[in-house]
Amino acid sequence: MRSALRLLLALCGLTSLLAACETAPVTGRSQIMLVSENEERQMGLQAYQQVLAKEPLSHDAAANALVEKVGRRIAAAAERPPEEMWRAPHFRWEFKTIDKNEPNAFCLPGGKVAVYTGLLPITRTEAGLAVVIGHEVAHALARHGAERMSDQMVASVGVAAAAATLATTVNGRNRAYLPAMMAAVGAGATVGFILPMSRAQESEADRIGLVLMAMAGYDPREAIAVWERMRAAKAGGGGQAEWLSTHPADTTRINNIKGWVNEAMKYYRRRD
Repeated sequence: MRSALRLLLALCGLTSLLAACETAPVTGRSQIMLVSENEERQMGLQAYQQVLAKEPLSHDAAANALVEKVGRRIAAAAERPPEEMWRAPHFRWEFKTIDKNEPNAFCLPGGKVAVYTGLLPITRTEAGLAVVIGHEVAHALARHGAERMSDQMVASVGVAAAAATLATTVNGRNRAYLPAMMAAVGAGATVGFILPMSRAQESEADRIGLVLMAMAGYDPREAIAVWERMRAAKAGGGGQAEWLSTHPADTTRINNIKGWVNEAMKYYRRRD
């Protein structure tokens, strides 16, 4: 009797998980999502407020203007998906520059973007910054934070129990999974949590990011030089490189990007 009940619960859980399947933009990869978009955005806002309460904002007008300009162009691209590659997210976009000598950046669910001043010497140019912001926005667009939390929920409590968490309160889940949300999108390094994306998610963000920057009018071929400089920064131990340390092998990443550039170039229209 008990074994039959366990089997029934497992089947119910599997049915719930199958119902929660989504498809990632551009790549078409299947994803399990046990977190609603509304919950995800609430957690993103909460995490964003927590980061801004801890970190000093930049007073460099030029740096702030650059981040805002590039961010708005990438956001505009995200909101007009080509060939129905994804649903327009309709985020309430915000862009902040954090005055800290750390090569870090993130985009939280809901379009809350932060770039650390320590990243700017590596990106160097407007197009270089578009590489990183495109990559980070891609994480939010593909709902990688929610996917990472869903994976963690399934791994920690099993299929049936993970499905049952769909009935929990939003606030309860916020308390339990906010650290995972922040860490999954890169903000974790600022609050003491490190939960890196999977290599599949990082590669996916690279590929989507190339399309986003191309749509925004930035040459996606610039990504190769930027990631070469990222590799040099890691090798040189430049600052607290938690964000860089969570990413896949540099040679693999650069080779993958070279293979995806032609795909992204189809969407590139130069803008001044």
